[in-house]
Amino acid sequence: MKLLHLDSSIMGANSASRVLSAAIVERIVETHDAVDVTYRDLASEPLPHLTLDAFKVLDAGTDVQQFLDADVVVIGAGFYNFSVPTQLKAWIDHIVVRGKTFARGENGPIGLAQGKRVIVALARGNVYSDGSPYHSFEHAETLLRSAFAFMGVTDIEFIIAEGLGRSEEVRRASIAGALEEVRKVSPNPKAPAPLGA
Repeated sequence: MKLLHLDSSIMGANSASRVLSAAIVERIVETHDAVDVTYRDLASEPLPHLTLDAFKVLDAGTDVQQFLDADVVVIGAGFYNFSVPTQLKAWIDHIVVRGKTFARGENGPIGLAQGKRVIVALARGNVYSDGSPYHSFEHAETLLRSAFAFMGVTDIEFIIAEGLGRSEEVRRASIAGALEEVRKVSPNPKAPAPLGA
């Protein structure tokens, strides 16, 4: 099984999403016999932002092929200014590629990346979950769900630590709770929904 592990937080060793994404990868590795892990740090080695010239040759890019080759993708994502880090958005821009991860059908787009599993470790400084007065400000989980669904990925789950900026006590408790959720991550992916479902 091929696993692509991406981190995008700019916080380095202080990053909660990096702690969680590493724990998710460890959980998957310890529950499978053979896992080939490829690690990329999008913050320390960022992709260039999309330009018209780059857009014209995305289908020949190594980033989209690396994504297509992976069975499982684990993403560590910080939450900056209500969305994902720009480094992660740049990666998404390099993998949403017509003819590779989606196609145009008679009734709209068709995702071509079915059968993958995506697990996102998302760390947020404030609380944006259901019931929060800031829920409508949350554009990271929604962006990632939309982008991967567009590409045909139906097996996507989120491990979220939030309220990290409220106090050190809340931060520790939130990370501990998220790590408990990591320990519940199923070793087996969900079966993909049939095409057209």
